[in-house]
Amino acid sequence: MESLSAYNFQSQRLKRRRRKKLVKLLIYIFIGVIGMYFLFNHFMKKTPSLIENATSLMTSQSTAIPITTVNPQEISKPLKEKIAKALEGTNGIYGVVVRNLKTGETYSANEHRVFEAGSLYKLWTMTVVINQLESGELKEDKVLSQSVSVLNDKFDIEPELAEQTSGTVTFSVGNGLKQMITISANLPALLLTEKVKLSTIATFLTQNGFKESKVGTGGEAPTTTPSDMALFFEKLYKGELANQEYTNKMIDLLKSQQLNDKLPKYLPQDTVVAHKTGEIGWFSHDAGIVYSPNGDYIIVILSESDSPPGAEDRIAQVSKAVYEYLKNKNE
Repeated sequence: MESLSAYNFQSQRLKRRRRKKLVKLLIYIFIGVIGMYFLFNHFMKKTPSLIENATSLMTSQSTAIPITTVNPQEISKPLKEKIAKALEGTNGIYGVVVRNLKTGETYSANEHRVFEAGSLYKLWTMTVVINQLESGELKEDKVLSQSVSVLNDKFDIEPELAEQTSGTVTFSVGNGLKQMITISANLPALLLTEKVKLSTIATFLTQNGFKESKVGTGGEAPTTTPSDMALFFEKLYKGELANQEYTNKMIDLLKSQQLNDKLPKYLPQDTVVAHKTGEIGWFSHDAGIVYSPNGDYIIVILSESDSPPGAEDRIAQVSKAVYEYLKNKNE
């Protein structure tokens, strides 16, 4: 009996030891699972930011225009100082965008401020007309004609602002385009705009991402921003508004601009500028592409002041400052 008792005792001891080991093992497993849970949870919290950072880096590398390894804002600082000096003492409001089409360097100020467009809206009319010439919907030799009073009424032109108040205006599409752009003639612009319709121009603005511009389909004045004007000229330069033939036609029209008292005024005489001016009331603008040995660049300057003639010279001074900055930078 003693031997059986001893055996039972030893057997029970062994069982207790095994149970203790099993309990310890279960405790260790439990602690391990808990630890892994917290580690996994911690990692998952970190992972999104890592993924976002990686995605952001990849996106910036795939979409950014390669300039240099220097921060673009640092590159533009000297240009900012030169433009500020050219505008020193002015009482007007100026919206400016300068973009080097070779390097991507950009300077902007008040770029999202809304200004009355004045004759800058003619750029939109030109492009829609060109698109219809490209598609065959219009022909350059097609003759358009309309009563002046009908045009003035349709576009809410005040008598004191009208070029004419009576008679009939007649132009071919090609000649109307030329006069609308090169001398900013209003009647050909109204005739062409009537032909293609304001609603078509509004659709053009939407489809091309000019979100800050309005052509005034409800009788209000057309409005735009320096940012949208810069985008227009960038798309034009890249051939994104028409095929190459008709892109060249638009650029040639703008290069033939005869109103040159703003952007081109203080530039070297042989400088080629494809640009369009705009004036109405207190607003005076000029926007375009300067073809320079130092690299082609977009320059847009929109202004509102109590002295539009003074603003014209300010625009010319800013244009000169930008040209000289790029020239000196590349020497």
